[in-house]
Parts: sequence; structure tokens; C-alpha cells
Amino acid sequence: MKFDPESPTPEMQPGQLLARGVCRHLLSHGFVTVEELVPTSGLRVDVMALGPKGEIWVIECKSSRADYMADHKWQGYLEWCDRFFWAVDQEFPTELLPAETGLIIADSYDAEIVRMSPETKLPAARRKVMVQKFARHAALRLQALRDPRPSGLL
Repeated sequence: MKFDPESPTPEMQPGQLLARGVCRHLLSHGFVTVEELVPTSGLRVDVMALGPKGEIWVIECKSSRADYMADHKWQGYLEWCDRFFWAVDQEFPTELLPAETGLIIADSYDAEIVRMSPETKLPAARRKVMVQKFARHAALRLQALRDPRPSGLL
């Protein structure tokens, strides 16, 4: 995100706008979300959602064909979630996306789950690790909002 001191909101990239719509939609289903969470070294998911029953979803936001074609890591996300989705806009060529994954059509304001992802339940130990990472990530984001320039931390 770029920050313009003259603007009350930062300039958001296309993928970030899709993520915002996805997060808004998932909240209406009882999910809470964080963006840009690192489940393990070398991977960073666009959106991770934690459901009301502890389910974990990963959503990768793709703003263009080129963005999708450049993503060679997406299968590595599957072992870190119960369900995996692509989030794209209305103009995206969805036939490129694997049929065995979930599909969300989104814009910057809302989204719709078009195809539910098959469920592959996480093992209990992995779920515990992911819920802890989710909580820590969310807490650090909240702390950064309250105190954007902490000294001596981390």
C-alpha cells in the first residue's frame, strides 16, 4: 500500500481492493480475516479467514491473467487451510482457474462465493498453529494502528 499524507486513505492496489471486498463478504458469513499472513517461510497468503467453528480458509486474490500465471506457489497453501479459494473480478478469465478450487467473484466493496472449495480438514496440531499465527498477526496489526512507531519492540 502506498501512503499519501494528503489522502485520508492509502492508495490500494487492485489485489488489495479485491481482498477488501472478500473480507467484507466473509464477515457477513461470520468469518474474521487478516491479510498477508505468512503460514510458513516462503509463502504469504492474501487473505486468511477464520470461521465461527474454527475453520480456516485461504483466499488468493488475482487481479489479472498475468498475476495468476506468475503464481507458482498456490498449491503450497493447500496444506495450511481447510478450504482454498481464488478471488477475481468479473472480467477475469475464470476458465484458467483449477476446477478443484473455490471461486469468489469480488470487487472492492463486496464478493460472492461462486464455487465452494472442497474441504480438506487440517490436522488438529496444524489448526492450533494456524489459529495462533492468525491471532498474533491480527494483534500485531492492531498494535501498529495504535502505535505506528514503537521503539524497542520486535
